[in-house]
Amino acid sequence: MPLVRIDLATGQDAAYRHSISEVIYRAMRETINVPENDQFAIITEHSRENFVVDRTYLGIERSDWCVIISITLNDGRTLEQKKALYRAIADGLQREIQLRPQDVFINLVEVKKENWSFGNGEAQYAI
Repeated sequence: MPLVRIDLATGQDAAYRHSISEVIYRAMRETINVPENDQFAIITEHSRENFVVDRTYLGIERSDWCVIISITLNDGRTLEQKKALYRAIADGLQREIQLRPQDVFINLVEVKKENWSFGNGEAQYAI
């Protein structure tokens, strides 16, 4: 059900990008009950001049390696689950690829279940 979009500046290899996707998927499985085999991610690299990230917004020091993660998912998660997800992603990326937690920007976009079609022109989650 979640659709993950990962945006980052060019300059990292395929294994690095794949690791980001895997860490996010693992964190979603552990914190917000995403089912097995429910992994959909789009990774987009941008040239430095087309990837604008404020270096100090809210007092957080970001580097050139900031990663922006947007997750579209069904609504209904608690604040505690969302906080656990943010922490699991930041900690996992620091552990797996040494990405600083300050460089992990996450946005959740919650939608109703009927706003998904996984194929065949059907709304599989519509009740």
